[in-house]
Amino acid sequence: MEITHKNNLEQGFFLAEEDGVRMGYLSYEWVSDIAFAIMHTVVEPAFQGRGVARALLDAAVAFARENSYKIRPVCPYAEKVMGRDSSFTDVLCE
Repeated sequence: MEITHKNNLEQGFFLAEEDGVRMGYLSYEWVSDIAFAIMHTVVEPAFQGRGVARALLDAAVAFARENSYKIRPVCPYAEKVMGRDSSFTDVLCE
C-alpha cells in the first residue's frame, strides 16, 4: 500500500493505492493556520478490513506531528479512534 498526500490552503487528502488501484482516502479541511479537520475517511469495499483506514489516519497524524499541527476529528472513524487512544492527545484540538 502506498499513501500519497495532496494539500493546498483550504483542504487536502491522503490517498491509499495498491498497484495503481485506489483503496481509500482521508480528506481534511483547514480550520486555522495550525489545525485541520478530518472530514471523511473512506475505504473502497474490496479493501475493507485490511487496515487501510488506520494507515490513512496514521499518515494524517504523522503529517500533523511533523508540522506541529492540531487535528479536529469530524468524521466518525477518526473521532472514534482518536477519542479512545491517549496517544493522540498531542495532536487533538481542544
